[in-house]
Amino acid sequence: MDPIVLGVSGASGTTLATRTAEALAEHADVYTVVTDGAKSVMDHETDARSHTIDRLETVSESVYDEDDFGAAIASGTFRTAGMVIVPCSMNTLAKLATGLSDSLLTRAADVTFKEDRPLVVVPRESPLGEIHLENMQTVAGRGATVVPPVLGFYYDPEDLDDVVDHVVGKILDRFGLSYDGFERWSPD
Repeated sequence: MDPIVLGVSGASGTTLATRTAEALAEHADVYTVVTDGAKSVMDHETDARSHTIDRLETVSESVYDEDDFGAAIASGTFRTAGMVIVPCSMNTLAKLATGLSDSLLTRAADVTFKEDRPLVVVPRESPLGEIHLENMQTVAGRGATVVPPVLGFYYDPEDLDDVVDHVVGKILDRFGLSYDGFERWSPD
């Protein structure tokens, strides 16, 4: 399978990002870009930013800073199976909706759009305002899949890890990849 690009932007959801990276790495090479905003959020959501970056580096072929425009993922000639942005801040979503490529993350997403590759966006905000919804509709209209990390209860989650696994399973499902932590609906 071609590599998958993982973008980590500055919204709450560091655990979603690391678990997604680990799950993707079971199927493909992962090229990760972490924004400065994401690093700031990591400082608040994890014991140590360095530990989170270490986890991403362990499962990724490369981990890039947002200003590394010379990275392979900035070019459409670098073949990928697509990109996922998890978590996706409303700032990043707005840039995707307007085509603003002012960081490696938004450039890689722009490349994903122009090369007609799958783009999965996992927006992290609540409640959603009209502009947020319009931006989601805009990127969906351009071919992106919007996968908000919405709670589900049919699989009877026992703890937060079950909820995270469910969202990660939905993300991998968009690439046709399996994930053991994902339980599908079964009425039986």
